[in-house]
This record gives sequence, structure tokens and C-alpha cells, in this order.
Amino acid sequence: MTTTPKPESPRVVVFAPIGRDGPASADLLRRSGMTADVCHSVAEVLERAERDADAVFIAEEALFGQDLQALGAWIDQQPAWSDFPFVVLTSKHRQPAVSAWRQRMVATLRNVSLLERPVQSITLTSAIQAAVRGRLRQYEVRALLEERERASHKLEALVIERTKALAQANVDLRTQMAERVTIEETLRQTQKIEAIGQLTGGIAHDFNNLLMVIAGGLDMLDRRSDPERRQRLMDGMRQAAQRGAALTRQLLAFSRRQSLAPEPVDLAHRISRMRELLDRSLRGDVHVDVQFAPDLWPVEVDPGELELVILNLAVNARDAMPEGGTILLQASNAPDEQVLDQRGDFVRLAVIDSGTGIPVELRERVFDPFFTTKEIGKGSGLGLAQVYGFARQSGGTVWINSESGFGTSVVLLLPRSTNVPDGLAQNDGLQTERTLENDSAGNVLLVDDDEEVAALVAEMLEHLGYSVTHAASAAAALGALANGRDVDIVFSDVMMPGGMNGVELAREIRTRHLDIPVLLTSGYAEAVKKAATAEGIYVLAKPYRLEELALAIKGAMEDAATPNEAEKPLASAPLSAPCDPPQQV
Repeated sequence: MTTTPKPESPRVVVFAPIGRDGPASADLLRRSGMTADVCHSVAEVLERAERDADAVFIAEEALFGQDLQALGAWIDQQPAWSDFPFVVLTSKHRQPAVSAWRQRMVATLRNVSLLERPVQSITLTSAIQAAVRGRLRQYEVRALLEERERASHKLEALVIERTKALAQANVDLRTQMAERVTIEETLRQTQKIEAIGQLTGGIAHDFNNLLMVIAGGLDMLDRRSDPERRQRLMDGMRQAAQRGAALTRQLLAFSRRQSLAPEPVDLAHRISRMRELLDRSLRGDVHVDVQFAPDLWPVEVDPGELELVILNLAVNARDAMPEGGTILLQASNAPDEQVLDQRGDFVRLAVIDSGTGIPVELRERVFDPFFTTKEIGKGSGLGLAQVYGFARQSGGTVWINSESGFGTSVVLLLPRSTNVPDGLAQNDGLQTERTLENDSAGNVLLVDDDEEVAALVAEMLEHLGYSVTHAASAAAALGALANGRDVDIVFSDVMMPGGMNGVELAREIRTRHLDIPVLLTSGYAEAVKKAATAEGIYVLAKPYRLEELALAIKGAMEDAATPNEAEKPLASAPLSAPCDPPQQV
């Protein structure tokens, strides 16, 4: 059906082939202001209805005997907006056949108005006008539908255009993100190189000093026969080794890879036991005052690391007061604090000095590793970095309040402990001297690829009363065990050449059903802690002292001799040696 614009005058098709009904009706419609055309066949009616007619006026006798199938098919195929109007002029015939045919005709034409003869002129014209008005409203619906279709196509085109633009923007964004990742990775690599440079310089400086003391002391030891001078040299080398161990602990604390053993700690009791150490580490013109709340909660921290942190902060405060002054240790409860995206109860511990303070431009860098304002040789720049690492690893936080010329306050928030600390059972990590117990001599299979280290450890073991057999690799150790050598314990380094490390050696010994205890040692105990825990193996961290070696071996042998006892994941000996106070930031 065409959608050409309709003329102002409605067009009606008239089909009445008998008599003068057709021309008379057409003249009547024309006088009413409509355009009327007379047709002579059903086919012509369909052609005009399809092309330009607005309504059809038809006499029923024109359809008698006609095949209405084509007309019905055209009506059924009308678009959704169209319901073409027909006005049919009927007769008074009431025969059953005529009535049945008339019903079929009405059903076929659908939108039908029936006028029975005789019909008045006004009735005919009003019926035709009503049919035409209905058709014109259908044209309006058609126009609205066409406008909606055009809007839909326009919107679809706009969506396609915007989708393409969005896809291009997405591509551009992904490209920018990839470029940003590349730039960030380059920046990280640059920062790593810079950090490695700082790390190398700081570590090299401190360790070269320590190695100088040890190497020079060993060289001079052979040149001195005076027992007093030899003892001074030995004391200096021992202190240098302890300082090296302390520096390693500081590095581990900063990297948050340190193994902490948190337990309930009474701050008042712990710090009271440190007063002698603090007094010995500070000058005579520096005084320490303590202000602790009477109902102070216990904290859940590693006690040895806590002491080291307090000592670090006290020494820093001392160096910030060249003319002397007061260090105030202040502690109070801090309920319902927000720390590390978690809310809970904490204890606020502050170390406050009356010193020179920290300039504004330096405050944001005080926790950076190897950053120090002290003179060369006065500190490694790791003290505050260690404090930061300890606080965060313990589940708390730390910050600094300072003003130039008015002192500094370092504030730690430490997590509250729900358990009651046992003050007598706490290990005094920085001051306790271990006693030597060497009454469990036996045969030790020492596995270490470093000849110098193996020689030193063998001498330590022999000093403890053990017989030592040395193997340079795990394979050599397994060969010695296969030969039936009498071995009471295997003491092995973790990192060794030959494709099998210490943990794998211990696993192989157990696989072969050899009931021999295994003790491992490593310069970085955290790296093997998980694997050693899974195997139930003792781990002794390097560097270790003679007393610690004796306790570790005894603990491993006693554990192996008690088959009903659950396997212990770690040695009773500490993972790091006690040490003297380190140099500070």
C-alpha cells in the first residue's frame, strides 16, 4: 500500500455496475466535497484502493458470484496501521443463501458499514464521510509510525556512531594504560636501582667496618702474646660480629620478612628491666622518665624486638639532645582506634625528647632506609626504618610529631593482648646470657660446602664434645649414612650445590627410614621456615654462638628421642643471636 501524500479532497471509489447507482452515487459524493471515481471490476477497485483511494463504496450485487479470495488476501496483507474502510449498499433480500453470503462478505471486508436500500442522501454521505475520517486518522497513525521509525533509525545510527567512538576511546584508554604500566614499571626499576645503590652503599660501609675489626683483630691476634691485649682483640671481634647480626635484623625488620614471635608483654615490667641497659647506652646528662597509666593493657608483640625498638628510639633521642635533656617514655590505653583498615584496642607508646626536633622538609623521609642526618660512621640509617617495620608487622602503626627546636615525639600504636603476660617467663632477649650445656656429646655429620665455615663449625662442635664427620654435599652425606657410619645427628646448611638442599636432604633421610635427627642452619631462616615447618625440622639462624649451637643440637636430639611428642616446627634456639645495641639513625 502506497504512502504518497493524500490530496486535500478525499477520494472515494464507487463500484455499483447495475443501473445508475454508480454514477448517481459518485455525483452525490462530489457535491459533498469529495472526489469520486467509478470502477467497473473488483480488480480495478483493489488497484485504486492500493494506489490512492481513501474509502470504497460498493453495492453488494457487484460482488455476487465474484471470487472474494483476492480481495480478502489484500485486506489481510494490510500494514499494521491500516484498516481500509468499506461502505456496502445492501438489499432487502432475506433468503438464507443471501444472508450467509452477506455474513461471509462482512467477515472478509472486516471494516464494513452496511446501508440498506432505500437510503437517503444524507445517510450515504455521512457514512462515507465517517469512513473517510477514520481513514485519515489511520494516515496520521502511519505518519507517526514512520516518524518513529525514522527516529529509531537515527537513534540506531547515533548508537552505532557512539559505540564506535566508545570503542575507539576504549582502545585509546587501553593503550594509555599499557603505556602507563610500562612507564610505572620503568619508574619502579629506576627506584629499585636507586634503592639498591643506597642499600649497597649503606651495607658496604657498615659491613666493611665490621669486617675490618674482625680481619684486623685476627691478624693482630697472632702478633700479640699479652693475654690482656689478646682479650681486648677478642672482645672487639665479638662485638663486631654482634653488630653485624644486629644490622641483619634491622634489614629484615625493614623488609617485613623478619620472623616475629609475639606474646603478651607488660610494658611497665619490660621497660623497668631495661633501665640498666638504657642508662648504660645514654650519656650522664640524659635522663629517662616514665609515665605509664596505672591500668595499662598488655600488648601482643615480640618482646626482644620491642626492646630493640625502644633502645633505637632512646639512642636517637639522646643524639638529638647534644646538651643533654630528658627522654619521656609515656604509655596509655587507646581503645577503638582505626589502624590498617581495622578497628580495635591498642596501647599508645610514645618516646618524647626535648631535643632539636626535625625540620619540616625531612619529616616525610625519616622512615626511609639509610636516610640519616648524622655524620658518616655515626649510624646506618636503619633505626627508624626498623621501628616502622616492627610496628606494621606487629599489626600497629607509628608516626612522628616534631617541631624544630621543640623536640620530637615518636608514637607507636601496638595491639592490645587479651592474655595475661607471665613476667617471670618472658625471655629477656637483649640481656639474658645463655649457659653452656655440653653434656650430650655424640657423633655429628656436618654438611656444608664452604670449607672455612665447616672448619669453624667443626671446631665449635668438637669444643662441645662431639665427634665430627664432614660432608661437602647432600649426596656425600647420604653416601656416608649408607655406609653405616655411626651418626647421632645431621647438622646441615640449607643452601648447597649439587641439586639437593638441606630440607630435601632431611626429607630423603626420613624417606630412607633413618631415625636420625636433622638440624638445619641458614643465613636467612625465613626463606626456609615454611618448608622446614612442614617437615618438622629445627632451624638455627646464622650467625649463632656456641651456646646457641649447643642448645639447638640438644633440643633436636631430645625431640627425636621422644617419639610420642608432637613434632616441633622450629628449634627452641632463637632464629637470631642476641646482640649489643646497634648504631642508629
